[in-house]
Amino acid sequence: MNDQDRSALPRVGVVGLGAMGLGMARSLRAAGYDVGVHDLRPDVAARFARDGGTAFASPGALAADADVLVCVVVNAAQVESVLFDAGGAAEGLRPGAVFVMCSTVDPSWSARLEERLAERGVLYLDAPISGGAARAAAGELTMMTSGPAAAYALADPVLDAMSSTVYRLGGKAGLGSKVKIVNQLLAGVHIAAAAEAMALGIRAGVPAEALYEVITHSAGNSWMFENRMAHVLDGDYTPLSAVDIFVKDLGLVLDSARPERFPLPLAATAHQMFLQASASGLGAEDDSAVIKIFPGIDLPKPVEG
Repeated sequence: MNDQDRSALPRVGVVGLGAMGLGMARSLRAAGYDVGVHDLRPDVAARFARDGGTAFASPGALAADADVLVCVVVNAAQVESVLFDAGGAAEGLRPGAVFVMCSTVDPSWSARLEERLAERGVLYLDAPISGGAARAAAGELTMMTSGPAAAYALADPVLDAMSSTVYRLGGKAGLGSKVKIVNQLLAGVHIAAAAEAMALGIRAGVPAEALYEVITHSAGNSWMFENRMAHVLDGDYTPLSAVDIFVKDLGLVLDSARPERFPLPLAATAHQMFLQASASGLGAEDDSAVIKIFPGIDLPKPVEG
């Protein structure tokens, strides 16, 4: 990409360089964007910038330099902090800029945030993501988005650079988050069921490797079984998505259904399993560590190098 092509691209900022945000920022850089970044860990932002890009000391300073600001933090409280704390992005975003919110949040909160930013002339995309750290790094995320046409007109090439599929679900914020809530219901239940199945097989005396091989080639397989139970086989619970993420996300699932008086028995059970794991001190471990709540099983140990 030559300098003229680069100058025609919208200026992009990414707030939050965790497992997902760092991969997304790298994908944008690979697509030719001059990416500005901010993270609460200045060394992480500086390390990204050494390979191309600019580290900013605050969300507000980054927002003042961005046409499209992508926020990849854990929850609604952190988004609020990014936007509205002292030195926050809301102070720096110019009218007509787009704020892209990628967290899993209450859909009604997302709709209210759209209204708050509109009062400042800032466009908003409700844009939760799915795919994990590896797909983020490859620019192959799935994005579940909703928002006004004017926001898409500016942000579309940015979204496309970070993802393999961008679903445009409607013209108002909240629809993207509603779809993500449904996705997280399935993801959490599938992980909990995968852990239960693997634990049962191990307790029954089936070698874990053999069980994994058979199930991943049988009708009972799921993407979550294949992905997360590989972590169990490796004895590696380094968090790619932590137990406490699903305590939060399945809590949001249940909260969203309560006003509708809609029963979610499987989601409620899975939520209790993740809560038990968190209460047992496993909250910061990979979400596959939910298997550790089952008694009397000898889990695979990590291979010592």
